[in-house]
Amino acid sequence: MTEPSTPRPVPGPPRPGPRPEEHGAASGAEPAPSADPFADLAQRPIAEHVAVFETEHARLERELGTIDQL
Repeated sequence: MTEPSTPRPVPGPPRPGPRPEEHGAASGAEPAPSADPFADLAQRPIAEHVAVFETEHARLERELGTIDQL
């Protein structure tokens, strides 16, 4: 049998990000995303769906990329 691995730390609660007024248009940052970018997806042409998913994927990659930088 193998030895049990050492326990790993449990992640804590999410850290708050910058407030919109701290990260706003004055800094040249892109505007904050809508609460649900997929809300009107059913009403949009299917040809636009890929762009919506790619935009959200890029936003998530940027957000997740900041986790270790805090």
